[in-house]
Amino acid sequence: MQTSEFDYSLPPELIAQTPLPERDQSRLMVLNRSDGTIEHHQFYEVVDFLREGDVLVLNDSRVMPARLHARRANTGGKLEVLLLRRLEPNVWEALVRPAKRVRVNDRIEVVGTSDHEDSCLAAEVVGIGERGIRHIRFAGEAPLSRLGEIAPPPYVHVPLKDPERYQTVYSREEGSVAAPTAGLHFTPELLDKIKARGVSCQFVTLHVGLDTFRPVEASNPSEHRIHQEYGVVSTDVARELNQAKAEGRRVVCVGTTSVRLVEAAAQSSSPAGVRPFSGWADLFILPGYRFRVTDTLITNFHLPRSTLLMMVSAFAGKDFILRAYNEAAARKYRFYSFGDAMLII
Repeated sequence: MQTSEFDYSLPPELIAQTPLPERDQSRLMVLNRSDGTIEHHQFYEVVDFLREGDVLVLNDSRVMPARLHARRANTGGKLEVLLLRRLEPNVWEALVRPAKRVRVNDRIEVVGTSDHEDSCLAAEVVGIGERGIRHIRFAGEAPLSRLGEIAPPPYVHVPLKDPERYQTVYSREEGSVAAPTAGLHFTPELLDKIKARGVSCQFVTLHVGLDTFRPVEASNPSEHRIHQEYGVVSTDVARELNQAKAEGRRVVCVGTTSVRLVEAAAQSSSPAGVRPFSGWADLFILPGYRFRVTDTLITNFHLPRSTLLMMVSAFAGKDFILRAYNEAAARKYRFYSFGDAMLII
């Protein structure tokens, strides 16, 4: 298997730059794995493909205002800091731009956004990890709501007027760098219709990290080291998933993040099943993987050569996925974070 097998061409104009006015009005491509057919619908019709007794698994992670504006303490030179994850109290992994000459022991000052220009927090670079990631220790707990702002995906070049549109309507646990975008299509009204159909909605938490946007650079994807993400599956959710599987009911995962977390929880369980989970998930799902929990997947369209494209290829088959992507491009579907969705049954 080669990373180049997961490449495809996409006209830049198909990369969605803004969300639609109504979340559930996006398009929905439905892939049927049993007969290889493809159908085209609107996302609000997803309820018609769900059954009484299904368990819908949603990631309730909330995007944190992780982009900080900073300056060098000695020269005043401007820097941008993107927090990735908290390592310990007051210490974070972060990307710093421009990274050149940002060394260990360098002192920086984080300054407030335009609404809080008088705010300032001292920090120090205390280490440099893989891929140029800096470890930064703040003088106190970083007050992100006052100092930071939501960072849009790198392929989105239009300012986001309403930061809440880069949050799911059910987001609760702050900690992600990027949104679990498959969930952006749901509205409270649509969730109510889904519950009224007899579908159990269960929430897990996986904080989305750096690998969401990072292409696999190794020619053999099995040599790629995936970035760890912190996740939680509660005892109640694990029990509900195990009961559903025992009774032959479907587990429908919303987004690759939900898939990765519940599959990681199942991988670490003996005997077979999903166990309560709290910790770092580093499961890298490639074609050939045997899914233990996920029966159906709701997902967006993913970047070429990404771990997420490889995961959906493992679930539906690489040839089927690439055929669907080509058809989506031909039909002018909107791609990536603010784009349209796919249901794989």
